[in-house]
Amino acid sequence: MQNLASNIPVNPWVEYMQDAMERSVLFMDILRQRGNNYEERIQQVAPNVLNFDAEVVSDGRSFDRPVNYALVRITPPEGVVVDQTKRPFIVFDPRAGHGPGIGGMKHDSEIGIALKAGHPCYFVGFLPQPMPGQTVEDVCRAEAEFIRTVIDLHPDAGGKPVLIGNCQAGWQVMMTAALHPELAGPILLAGAPLSYWAGVRGKNPMRYLGGNLGGSWLTSLTGDLGDGTFDGAWLVSNFESNNPANTLWKKPYNVYSKVDTEGPRYLEFEKWWGTPVELNAEEMQFIVDELFVGNRLTAGETIMSDGARIDLRKIKSPIIVLCSWGDDITPPQQALDWLLDLYDDVDQIIQNGQTVVYCTHQSIGHLGIFVSGSVANKEHEEITMNMQMIDTLVPGLYELELTDLGDRTANADLVKGNYVARLVPRTLDDIRALGHNSDDDERKFAAAARVSEINQGLYRSLVSPLVRMVSTPASAHFLREMHPNRVAFRTFSDLNPLMGSVAEIAQNLRATGKRHPASPDNPFVQYEKLMSSWIVSGLEMAGKAREVWAETMFHAIYGSPVLQAAVGLKSDAAQTANRASGALQQADALVDPETDMDKGGLVAAGLRALIYVMHGSGVDERQFHAMQQIYQAASEADAEVLPVAALKDILRRQAALLRADRDRAMAAIPQMVRGNPDRAVRVAAIIDGIVGAKGKLNAETARRLRRVDDLFAGDRKIATIRKISGK
Repeated sequence: MQNLASNIPVNPWVEYMQDAMERSVLFMDILRQRGNNYEERIQQVAPNVLNFDAEVVSDGRSFDRPVNYALVRITPPEGVVVDQTKRPFIVFDPRAGHGPGIGGMKHDSEIGIALKAGHPCYFVGFLPQPMPGQTVEDVCRAEAEFIRTVIDLHPDAGGKPVLIGNCQAGWQVMMTAALHPELAGPILLAGAPLSYWAGVRGKNPMRYLGGNLGGSWLTSLTGDLGDGTFDGAWLVSNFESNNPANTLWKKPYNVYSKVDTEGPRYLEFEKWWGTPVELNAEEMQFIVDELFVGNRLTAGETIMSDGARIDLRKIKSPIIVLCSWGDDITPPQQALDWLLDLYDDVDQIIQNGQTVVYCTHQSIGHLGIFVSGSVANKEHEEITMNMQMIDTLVPGLYELELTDLGDRTANADLVKGNYVARLVPRTLDDIRALGHNSDDDERKFAAAARVSEINQGLYRSLVSPLVRMVSTPASAHFLREMHPNRVAFRTFSDLNPLMGSVAEIAQNLRATGKRHPASPDNPFVQYEKLMSSWIVSGLEMAGKAREVWAETMFHAIYGSPVLQAAVGLKSDAAQTANRASGALQQADALVDPETDMDKGGLVAAGLRALIYVMHGSGVDERQFHAMQQIYQAASEADAEVLPVAALKDILRRQAALLRADRDRAMAAIPQMVRGNPDRAVRVAAIIDGIVGAKGKLNAETARRLRRVDDLFAGDRKIATIRKISGK
């Protein structure tokens, strides 16, 4: 090392030290600005990070059961025109400790994409403090009222509003839609956890947290110490502790190493991340008991005060799930395994008349699902553009696949965006293949839930009265102000007189010619980066060790047969997973195979034939964009457009008839098209064109298409159909 050091010129060392000191001052100044932003924002009535102008439409504080939520209408930016006949979009922001606005933080966002597509857009946000006595149930009622308001404002819209629930807002939107299925249009769940127990061994350590802490009693203690209020800063801390390498080093070092350029982006993000909101203790207790630890929502065990049981199977609007393998907060299992709680197989999904579409990103993190421009301009944009296609899908489980639009893409003129969206039928085995709990794991989580109930009862009986006796509004305020996150913000703000000189020096450094950055190839800069990578590796190893410990402890404690027996579980039970009970709603009951087989005319016949031909092969946007042509060709008025709701109803009825008796349903087509031979031929030709829109057909699809041509041709030759279709 001495020989190496003796060969290093002095100049690189001087250059590096000057740069390092300047970066340190500028980094401290960025922290100062962050602290000042925090102080400014906590004084605001409704702080948010929306990058759009908006006007309040409905204030939840005025409701009979007041809540701190509000519905605002987004004002389109200059140059953006919205069509009032298009279905509106409503973005619900997560109240998970952070402030509102994440869904519209950038122009390339969920809100920005919806506006660009011409849809009226609304946003449901919240104030920093809850209303006294506010509950999760009250929030669900308020959300239902907001949706009704939007529906009333858009009587000519082409469908019910699209509901976008980000993260924690996802399960709340699902609760609202289950209680009021008549209000909901398509539901987009972005990074939304519904099955909190779900995951795979060696990953997803946050799901063990509740069990290792002994259940929800600590939530109750925090609420009691807060004098009935739960400080959202603790939720933010939980998120941060999940990735210590990023929290303790990677994020601050990224700002320090790129201090000349990274400041604005960091400060903008910290406006959202670093402005915690509050929840009522009762709200937070509900969330932890019903979802985090109890996992009761998907089992249909969540019951409202009026006795209404929340059954997610009652939702008949399409449910679109967007998740990512890079999301360590809501992994795909937690986003999708609620289907395994509700159904045994995909046939039950179909019989229940439910449509579920999922899309998995390969790498984006949790926050990236909401704020990443790449996700907004791909997944969100494609989902938005193809919402009508998704809304008209026949019941079932589908995966959304996006492929690049290329020179060799067949019928590229039918593709609206930069990707071809294809919906591929899937089964629950495909969901299981993503990774899921074994029956043994389910027993352990069930044991943790019961232990939580016991500990919660003991706390409420023995400890809570004493804590409430000594807690006051003043003590609660003091504890909130002493939270480490708030202390860190204030320490580096202008409230600290020592930061005044930092601001002055930083301002001088930012002046032209005053900054002296070191050369990228400076050996000491390289040493710094190497040292940083060692620190990151060490913290990641420590974090991984902690995760292994948490998983090992959870399985050791709650895998004990003695403990399981003590809390009332049979360790030899074949299945202890939370499963929804109650009879499925039979969607097929909408039709009577004995009387409806030959009803509906040419439109119904055309759509029935299309479903038959495309069975099991999925559908892509090129095929859907030509589907209205069937109705136009079958109608006496070609200019008439079939409403989405009517198209959806016809498609579902015809699918039900095909499931009931496929051969009878197909044999009835000649009777349905009788009297309109010319139009029948035209409809058959359109079916040929739609089916062939995505390119070469497989043998089974080609066989089914020939059968359809025979049924529609009647006395005419199939060649006539082929000629019209251009084949």
